[in-house]
This record gives sequence, structure tokens and C-alpha cells, in this order.
Amino acid sequence: IGSLGICTIFYLMVSYGVVGAAGAQPGGELSQSKEPLAFVLRAIGHPTIGDAVGWAAIIALPSVVLMMIFGQTRILFTMARDGLLPSALTKVHPKHHTPHVVTWITGIVVSFFAALFPVDILADISNAGTLFAFFTVGIGVMILRKTEPNRPRPFKTPMVWIVGPLSLAGCVLLFFSLGWNPTIKFFCIWAVLGLIVYFMYARRRSNLAPGNEAKA
Repeated sequence: IGSLGICTIFYLMVSYGVVGAAGAQPGGELSQSKEPLAFVLRAIGHPTIGDAVGWAAIIALPSVVLMMIFGQTRILFTMARDGLLPSALTKVHPKHHTPHVVTWITGIVVSFFAALFPVDILADISNAGTLFAFFTVGIGVMILRKTEPNRPRPFKTPMVWIVGPLSLAGCVLLFFSLGWNPTIKFFCIWAVLGLIVYFMYARRRSNLAPGNEAKA
């Protein structure tokens, strides 16, 4: 929580400085720039620092991609271990002890989409998926707090009936701020299909499903 608060404050301060230095009119150069911080530094007479910021962003991108793939592979691995996906995805490398099968599959799929789709479409889909995941987590936290109030929790969300609804409202607001374009419609279709597959197929095979808990 503390790190999130620090990052939020830092992000707001940088955004305030960027907007204060160059303005942010709709359709303006700043709003159209794909590197706003570097753009502002160049505009106020610091092109060298602006170029350095741009190069730093390029160098940092691989680490961001690596962390996203790392997180996605672990999510798929956990889902497969729970029975929601084929058990072949739970195989672990005998030497490195990593989920190598799901890592290879994820890398191939990500490379395919990165090669064929524009980055703005991929960004919209990624943002929409992340917000949808946060939304479902918020619902799950409130449901578990109601149905299993005595469950041992390493971390207990404070003021859950205030934080929970606020997080849901924030996710919905940010989701629709992406714009109701074909990309978001495409995501919604896939989300509905995913829910159908879950309730018609994966839910019965989950290790946490009623009757399967003893087998897990």
C-alpha cells in the first residue's frame, strides 16, 4: 500500500509538471505525442535530457514486457493447476523449476499479436483486460469478506465496503474512458465467451468446485 501511494504521488507530480509546462489541449501536440515527458523537455529547451528520457524508456521496455509475461504465465499456470485449463500447462522444468510449457506458449502468442496488430490496439486490449481483472478481484474480495469472514488473511483490506465499491467505480470509469471503439467491443466479446466457457466447462473441473475439494 505504501509503495502504491508513493508511486501515485510521484506520477501525479510528474503529470502536473508536464501539463503545467506545455498545457494539454485536446488534439494538441502534447496529447498527440507518444513520449510526452521527452516532448516537454525538448519544447522547453532541454533536448539532450529529453533524448535521454526517451532512451531510458526504450531500455526499460524489455523489463516491463518481461514482468508482464512473467505474471501472465503464472496466472495461466495457477489456473491449469486449479483445473480450469489443461493439465499439460502445469509441467515444470526439471532443472530450472519454472513452468516452461506455458512460458513457451505465452511467448509465441504474444509475439504473434505483437507482429500483426498495431500497438495502440494492443494497448487498449491490455488496459481493458487489466481493468476487468481488477474489477473481478474487487468483487471477489467483497464476496469472500461476506461469505468467509473468519478466513485467515495475511492482508486484510481495510474499510472493504468503502474501498471495494470505490475500486469498482474507478475500474468502470477508466474502462469506458478508453472509448467504445472496435477494440473494446472485441474485448467484451472475448470476455463474454470466457465467462461462458468457465460456467459451462471449467467450473465443474475446478479443484475448488463442490465435490472436488477432497480430491485436490
